[in-house]
Amino acid sequence: MVQSMTTLEERQYNGNDNPNDNPNDNDSPNDNENDNPNDNENDNENDNPNLQFSISNNPRPMTLLYRIYQLFIAAPLLILITVITALTTIIGSTLGSAHFWGYWPGRIWSRWFMRILLLPVHIEGHEHIDKETSYVFVANHQGSFDIFLVYGYLGRNFKWMMKSELRKAPLIGKACEAAGHIFVNKRGPKALQETHDRAHEILQGGTSLVVFPEGERTLTGEMGSFFRGAYQLADELQLPVVPITINGPYHVLSRKRGPVNFVYWHRLSMNIHEPIPPIGKGAENIKNAMDLSREAIASGLEKK
Repeated sequence: MVQSMTTLEERQYNGNDNPNDNPNDNDSPNDNENDNPNDNENDNENDNPNLQFSISNNPRPMTLLYRIYQLFIAAPLLILITVITALTTIIGSTLGSAHFWGYWPGRIWSRWFMRILLLPVHIEGHEHIDKETSYVFVANHQGSFDIFLVYGYLGRNFKWMMKSELRKAPLIGKACEAAGHIFVNKRGPKALQETHDRAHEILQGGTSLVVFPEGERTLTGEMGSFFRGAYQLADELQLPVVPITINGPYHVLSRKRGPVNFVYWHRLSMNIHEPIPPIGKGAENIKNAMDLSREAIASGLEKK
């Protein structure tokens, strides 16, 4: 139901198309004003087991009721708030600051998406993030709802790297463009270099970047291979890499179920791991960040 209008970034900028290719290759105080010290108190929504209902305990009637709710109540509300959010982002970013209007409407939109769909959310690891530091956040990519978890609950102003095809999406594409998110153009070396330069500029300005280093949503629920692009950017600017483990979106709305489908009720969680500082500059630093971030993300994945 929601995948077609929410999916960001199937193929991330990766510097090299082959993940096995060898790489050859301060902060603005105004870019961190978005953090509210009271936000963490509300990050774990509906996380009390006494307040949760479970479709799996009685799958047929509960699933049917949940689908009726989605069709007649949730869907109209989600379409409405998506249109309002997109228009607010476009107008606010055009007339005012894209730093503010490109982040806050999307954050509120993401949280309301979760609440309207009655999805419980659990967040850990905010204490690992320094509000005065820019980061390259790297997360596993389970499904469309990764977007809502990161946008709604990371608690940091950031820019996405997303596929260029999203620019054509009605309202959503224009809102992402106005917000200053980075469209990945892979039509040639020059286009890739422009994407790299834009990401470089964003990071130098003090805003953080969120990348899915797998490059696409998983089809199996398993974590795929990582590309080097995000790590090369972090290496060039000597920024720490923050791994993020996401659990649950694959069960809520998996890629293999098609672009339009009902959402399955499932608990969603996001674990923000400790930053990985640079250990130098060059191939060794890139490999170290890739290996450690993959290990950290894998350590938090739910066992099947």
